[in-house]
Amino acid sequence: MLVTVGDGAPAELEVRPWPDSVIDEVGHDPRSPYVERFWLGILGPSSVLLLRRLAAELEASPAGFRLPLEDTARALGLGVRGGRNQPVLRTIVRCAQFHLVHFDERRATLLARRKLPPLTRGQVLRLPEALQLQHEEWQQSPRLFEERQRTRGRRLALSLFELGEGVETAEAQLLRWRFPPAVAREATAWAWRRHADARAAADAVPDHDPAA
Repeated sequence: MLVTVGDGAPAELEVRPWPDSVIDEVGHDPRSPYVERFWLGILGPSSVLLLRRLAAELEASPAGFRLPLEDTARALGLGVRGGRNQPVLRTIVRCAQFHLVHFDERRATLLARRKLPPLTRGQVLRLPEALQLQHEEWQQSPRLFEERQRTRGRRLALSLFELGEGVETAEAQLLRWRFPPAVAREATAWAWRRHADARAAADAVPDHDPAA
């Protein structure tokens, strides 16, 4: 779908929910691990951040809210150039091309989905091979996939601490290994507690002098 933006861009948008009985039932919250892992490579980080912000605002204001574009651009780390070349407007247009929002520039309104649909087969094939395999595993058992991912992240983080790495380094490494941010944070926090408890227990054991 081709979506265009005219030269006179609005300063703010009226955002309202875009209900869909099917997607609302089977879809994924934009803040979920599924979106972080699988939609991120399709949409790009700016679009995912925007959709997460819209979902959070609609959760707080279910009937709708006003979205100031300049403030939103700054909050998302985007540029604030005026007119049709505003990065935040390009981000909105990209979301509209995937039917995740409906943008009516003339009325300065934005309909936003609360849930994102599962990836189509064609979208899955655009992912790196490793993520394609993970998506197939997720489809077979979402709960088991998330549990395995959490367990693997915890073990890797604990191994990094045992090698002498710090908290920030360990979390950054998990992100480089393509763990979703929420999983990386939880795994790092869990592993650091286990590592600290093990060190405290070891320090509490008195030294044994064989000659005594």
